[in-house]
Amino acid sequence: MSGHSKWATTKHKKAVVDGKRAKLFAKLIKNIEVAARVGGSDMAGNPTLFDAVQKAKKNSVPNDNIDRALKRGSGVEAGGADWQTIMYEGYGPNGVAVLIECLTDNRNRAASDVRVAMTRNGGSMADPGSVSYMFNRKGVVIVPKGELSEDDVLMAVLDAGAEEVIDLGEQFEVISEATDLVAVRTALVDAGIDYDSADPTFLASVNIELDEDGARQIFRLIDALEESDDVQNVWANFDVSDEVLEAVAG
Repeated sequence: MSGHSKWATTKHKKAVVDGKRAKLFAKLIKNIEVAARVGGSDMAGNPTLFDAVQKAKKNSVPNDNIDRALKRGSGVEAGGADWQTIMYEGYGPNGVAVLIECLTDNRNRAASDVRVAMTRNGGSMADPGSVSYMFNRKGVVIVPKGELSEDDVLMAVLDAGAEEVIDLGEQFEVISEATDLVAVRTALVDAGIDYDSADPTFLASVNIELDEDGARQIFRLIDALEESDDVQNVWANFDVSDEVLEAVAG
């Protein structure tokens, strides 16, 4: 699991510097628009929106873009799309289970993009429910390490419902039930601990350990899926060692 998480956070940071910034910004802006539409534009009463805005700011999305997304989502400004969430399921190379979350205003385009990316990169689509049972809905908060120890973080979040704190190297990953995500995030802030992101996510109950070749194959598939503007998140049940991660990243 830590291998998967390390890869995801490394990839996220890389996106900001290697030309994928615009695509990352678009996904973050879409999250804000949807959160504002579903729960209203008052961040104090809409924790999902609060976290979406915080994540956008942490990734240097300009304030003007954030404000416009808030206005579109809450209906103050015209131009907001009718975003729909669709989940697709499939298998990647080496039997890795893949969950794909789309946020789209065109279901046919999203389905076509996902199917093409899967079939061209050694994957196959699966029926609804055939893959999702392997994943659990969880809350994940990413905390930059700095001078913090694992115990510092654990003491801050234990009473708020955190289940586990995992050392990712430069960051800690705090895992909780999805329903405890806001309480955990709030507990960190109350303890004076900064965090990079707080997201509901899917974590696999069983992971497949991949070698370097297998890792390259699944990374290629996920990259292809995430090239689609409609694909918002991809989760997969693989794990890779630090050595494999370094070899692939290098």
